[in-house]
Amino acid sequence: MKQLSERVRVVLAPNPSPMTLEGTNTYVVGDRHVLVIDPGPAKDGHLEAVRDAVGDASVTAILLTHKHHDHAEDAALFAETFDAQVVGFSRPAQVLVDDGARVGGHDQFLYAIHTPGHAADHLCFVLESEKVLFSGDHVLGRGTTVIAWPDGDLRAYMASLERLRHVDIERIFPGHGPVVENPMPVIEEYIAHRKMRERQILDALNDRPGTPAELVRRIYTDVDPVLYPVAEMSVRAHLDKLAWEGSARAEGERWQLTQD
Repeated sequence: MKQLSERVRVVLAPNPSPMTLEGTNTYVVGDRHVLVIDPGPAKDGHLEAVRDAVGDASVTAILLTHKHHDHAEDAALFAETFDAQVVGFSRPAQVLVDDGARVGGHDQFLYAIHTPGHAADHLCFVLESEKVLFSGDHVLGRGTTVIAWPDGDLRAYMASLERLRHVDIERIFPGHGPVVENPMPVIEEYIAHRKMRERQILDALNDRPGTPAELVRRIYTDVDPVLYPVAEMSVRAHLDKLAWEGSARAEGERWQLTQD
């Protein structure tokens, strides 16, 4: 457990990987009455570590940023252990909330921002008293996030990033990786990164048509090949956006630029 602020501490789940960085961050927010954000995967010792972080406090609710297993797999066990309901945008949450919802109790509240893109059901949560955003996988502590096509949607993701530019926050507590101490430049970098990938895809298609897998190999030359399958999800999300805009089209699995 690590204390991040007066009201927030974090417990790192033991699930490091190229996708999850050091592991999933499970947050405990509050004092005598707490909120637990993203119970994480079902890994030995993680529930016990979170229980130690909770201590003698009561758990008001278990919050999910989204349903991916590395964030939500242990939700039911956490709910049973802490006698608290699971709150999120979609199942496995027991209490469903939408954009702008105020969640919590006992003078400890967060408000939810629906931020689809990485996943359709993705929520970020804001602790207004500390100007902190719990970003799940929308913004990571290091690197960029995957647009998990087909559930993920690039147009929605870009719109969600634009929304965050207007939220009054001073720090981001991400689902993976370290705290982001200066959020706005990072959000701008995320927007610029996606625009750069789009330009690369257009340039590659202008050179010659290709399948999503071929485009990954041609574009992601600085990425470990072990990450090519997840990079392909993002490429497919970019291609869907380009198809919607009328800039590219597919013939089977092969994509090409749309001719005027």
